[in-house]
Amino acid sequence: MKTKIRLNLLFLITNILIFMLVSFSAKSSDLAKEKRWADQITDSLMTGDSVWLKDGKSKFLGLYADSATAKTKGALIVVHGIGVHPNWPDVIQPIRSEMPEHDWATLSIQMPILENGKTSVDYVPLFKEVNGRFDAAVNYLKSKNIQNIVIVAHSLGTTMANHYLVNKPSPLVRGYISISSSSNPDYKELDNVKKITQITSIPMLDIYGDQDLDSVLRFSEARKRAGEKANKNYKQLSLKGADHFYQSTAPLLIKHTRLWLLKNTPGKKVNAVK
Repeated sequence: MKTKIRLNLLFLITNILIFMLVSFSAKSSDLAKEKRWADQITDSLMTGDSVWLKDGKSKFLGLYADSATAKTKGALIVVHGIGVHPNWPDVIQPIRSEMPEHDWATLSIQMPILENGKTSVDYVPLFKEVNGRFDAAVNYLKSKNIQNIVIVAHSLGTTMANHYLVNKPSPLVRGYISISSSSNPDYKELDNVKKITQITSIPMLDIYGDQDLDSVLRFSEARKRAGEKANKNYKQLSLKGADHFYQSTAPLLIKHTRLWLLKNTPGKKVNAVK
């Protein structure tokens, strides 16, 4: 009798675990939400052009802006944070719209998203979609004859960028700017401190605000130690007075982005293909 009860209990637990595993792994980006964001953005777009990219499974929105001089030193792939879109007013929109004034094209891309209220842990199953989106962005820039590409990512976007960079990034990606990156050592995909140790072949700038989120500040020293040990071209920078969204310090963020690019990934000015 006891053996039968134990077997039934084991069977029940096994089914629950399988159900949880299937439910967890089946998650994918909320394409309906992506479409709502896209409709909203394209109806009011002031800078650049909307383009539709394909990751092999679905199409997603990108916002491309050529350099203001019709020449470019390269292009920035701009990556937003949790649950938002490629024209988000904090961090993303200022970078993607202002850096073309400094000879850099920008391509801000829609990353996989979930409904509102989800945490970074909820996003872990969506990381399987990340590399395809970066590859599509790189291929689009290649079609523009752009050979010098830098990823600029914010918040959860840094975790997605790290995921791409520690796997099989394109050799055209020549630099990386990480803005307000947190870390969660309890989950492999969210352990940005460990991932930094694997980003060794390209220059990296790790920016955060001295008024940033606790999850960013708490791991800042660990990120710095990991980066400096693994990458001779790693630099960390704390921006005074900046919080997680850089609303009052966007000009300072743009300034340091521009200066770092000039020194670390200067590129060559070439005519972009129209």
